[in-house]
Amino acid sequence: MAHGKRVPAGREVLTDAQRLVDLVRESQPCVVLTGAGISTESGIPDFRSPTGLWRRFDPTEVGSLQAFRFDPARVWGYYAQRFEALLAAEPNEGHRALAELEERGLVSAIVTQNIDLLHERAGSHEVLEVHGSIRTSSCPRCGAVYPLLQVLELLPLPTCAECGAVLKPDVVFFGELLPDGVLERAIELAAEARLMLVVGSSLEVMPVAGLPLQTMDSGGRLAIVNQGRTPLDYRAAVRIDAPAGETLRAVVDALDD
Repeated sequence: MAHGKRVPAGREVLTDAQRLVDLVRESQPCVVLTGAGISTESGIPDFRSPTGLWRRFDPTEVGSLQAFRFDPARVWGYYAQRFEALLAAEPNEGHRALAELEERGLVSAIVTQNIDLLHERAGSHEVLEVHGSIRTSSCPRCGAVYPLLQVLELLPLPTCAECGAVLKPDVVFFGELLPDGVLERAIELAAEARLMLVVGSSLEVMPVAGLPLQTMDSGGRLAIVNQGRTPLDYRAAVRIDAPAGETLRAVVDALDD
């Protein structure tokens, strides 16, 4: 929460949303960094909370490059369920509010750690998916790329029609580098931003968690909307501990006041 005089609980989000509106207006360009917390309101579990995915699944067994190479069938068993959940989800108020802010020229780009395509489906155009997405899967042997709908038809164990190798989801596994050029572009966006708005990220996963430092080192400012603490709370000009959807909707509504 931003420092200042305590206001009644029912007004806290609205009061801090107005502070965030002022910050967005005066600090352009604004780049948004989103994590799993923005999609929990769409019914998609996060990873590290008490009810997160890593409480039910061991990431070393279903989310690592080593696990995929050792037992791809087990990894695809997990991802088949994950794809089903992600495709059933719909963009929420947080996704839609960010798309509206982009349309108004107040958000220049979204850097997302999420693989769920919900920013795109909400109407955002400038989206950098630093951890990949479910949009495609690729053959690690011959490089053939398969779109999501075709991959779904090949479940439970999608294999390449060209060479027979098991396909790999085009998401970044533990032990795998980010896609070529993606981190470099994210750092460039962060350095150019006068405001980095973090939404729904605990800022624990490197190297993406270091992007706000790029902004601040270049003279920009930091705002955080996240349920739970982050390591950079103390450096944020505005810190809002509340659901992303209601907060970002309040920001958009405040622009019309």
